[in-house]
Amino acid sequence: MNIDFSKNTDGLIPAIIQDSETKNVLMLGYMNAEAYQKTLETNKVTFYSRTKKRLWTKGEESGNFLNLIAIKNDCDNDTLLIHVKPEGPTCHKGTDTCWGEENKADYGFITKLENTISTRREKADSEKSYVASLFELGINKIAQKVGEEAIEVVIEAKDENDDLFLSESADLLFHYLILLQAKGYKMDDVVKVLKSRQK
Repeated sequence: MNIDFSKNTDGLIPAIIQDSETKNVLMLGYMNAEAYQKTLETNKVTFYSRTKKRLWTKGEESGNFLNLIAIKNDCDNDTLLIHVKPEGPTCHKGTDTCWGEENKADYGFITKLENTISTRREKADSEKSYVASLFELGINKIAQKVGEEAIEVVIEAKDENDDLFLSESADLLFHYLILLQAKGYKMDDVVKVLKSRQK
């Protein structure tokens, strides 16, 4: 990899640290050529500390190492994106990230939808909210709705109307997310099971 450490007079380039699984940005540090080389040799992310004026391996005191998964160079060859598997919190203040955020998986719109379902379950009037009314009816009714929507997906899969197939698929996923929460789970729990089956 052609990394240009000479662009800055101090020989340092930014290193963005990202969790390889959640894709959350954990911290920003700086590397010189020596820190980069040590990172490759040890598979533990090592920075150059601008305050201590020396190499610094993240976790050397706390034990919260950043285990190297992969390194990418940007288009200008002067910024690194480093994918890691963190051991414990990343920030010296004890938080998962240096921005005080929890390092948990985010599935974009699916996570937003899960949060909406959770809010409706807890706060909405069951006479005005379809989601709240389903939770009020209980697990059997919710499971029944998932079964009905699954049958609709199978029926539409055998047909030629793609719009109907996608619409029924959306209904199935929506009701499945409700069922997961009724059982005390979220999509991330299912993803963990799928990951455990990887060979």
